[in-house]
Amino acid sequence: MRDPAFGHRLVAWLLRPASGSWRAVALAVVLGIAVSTSLRANWGSDNAFVVKAARTLLDGGSPYEDKRFLYLPSAVLMAVPEALLPQTVLRWLLPVGMSGLLAAGWLAALRLFSVPLRSRLAVGGFAVLALAYKPYVNLVLIGNWTAISAAALPVALLLAHRRAWGAAGLVVGLAIACKPMLVPIGLLFLLARQWRGLAAAVLVPLGASLVGALLMPSPSLFFTKTLPFLFQGQDAYALPWDASPIAVLPRLGVPEPVAVAVAFAGAGAGLWGAWRRWRRPDSGEGGDQGQLRLVETACMVMLAAFLVSRPSFDHYLLVVLPLLLASGVRPGSMPRSPWFWLALAPQVALVPWPSELAHKRRAFKDCATLCGLAFVLARRALLSGRVILEPVTTAGSPPRTEPECAATPAESASRTAF
Repeated sequence: MRDPAFGHRLVAWLLRPASGSWRAVALAVVLGIAVSTSLRANWGSDNAFVVKAARTLLDGGSPYEDKRFLYLPSAVLMAVPEALLPQTVLRWLLPVGMSGLLAAGWLAALRLFSVPLRSRLAVGGFAVLALAYKPYVNLVLIGNWTAISAAALPVALLLAHRRAWGAAGLVVGLAIACKPMLVPIGLLFLLARQWRGLAAAVLVPLGASLVGALLMPSPSLFFTKTLPFLFQGQDAYALPWDASPIAVLPRLGVPEPVAVAVAFAGAGAGLWGAWRRWRRPDSGEGGDQGQLRLVETACMVMLAAFLVSRPSFDHYLLVVLPLLLASGVRPGSMPRSPWFWLALAPQVALVPWPSELAHKRRAFKDCATLCGLAFVLARRALLSGRVILEPVTTAGSPPRTEPECAATPAESASRTAF
């Protein structure tokens, strides 16, 4: 499993065209999950809060009277089309829409790394993700608008890689207008000094929110009711699913101030790792042209934010996971490390979990995966940038160290898994 030659052979096999049977099975898996979701009584539970907010606006009320509507005023406008649809139609369209958004993010992540969309990795990889990664099914079931961010981030990075930073900012801004999950990606625009893209990412949701606020009564409730509720980490309703270390560690007996300090220390290390990763250009080996740098920096920023976000749910990782999985076609990428797969193990279907944690295992599983991925990626970012200074000998002079001409990148700290 640590043989690089085996990794090259495996990647080459995955990049070959998928047969018709592969495509049929993958389509059956995705549609099967969507249809089974539509038949469940608790489908669309998260999406219901947004639709309710839009219907309240159409009835002349303030969406922020409901303390569980936590999005920007712009999201209310985005949800109006859903509010106009009959419940029966929405029941069947919503799971398909969630699946389509996740598929769009997966395909954009693959194109970022020049992976053919008809390849075994593209077709089979998405089916395996849908079957094996439990938060995928959960996201399709509850209809959370995290799916919009999961589609928007890979599309934005693909545009950024093609030097269309303004369009990337527009995509991020539209996603923030729906749900402010991608706000931390503004740091990527700052690191890249792409001011036009940053302006688009800020002004689009700001303008849409101003329009939404003008159309609703009592928009000030967003500041006096919604934000205080959000900063307190919601309440006991969300606690069993909150994967933030700030929420999970106190349930293990850790004092809350210590848990907050640990979470913010981890987030700080993650942001430091993102800055270090951005400053270290890729070598260009293995056909990489900066995609790894772009993806790993963006994912590190998002994971750092998830460590201190209240709440932080399992499906949040679907924003970064397709990008990290697609990067596996590049030598030295994060999926080539066994620690990456170990971090994902708690979320894989059929993996057992200690029975004594049965009543609260959801948050512990999610927190373990979140912290594991953040640690592995931060470790790569902070340790892979070291240099080894080799002695350089010139005629008529003793051996010496020449950092300017002899510094070579150190071998990555991650061991290859395939």
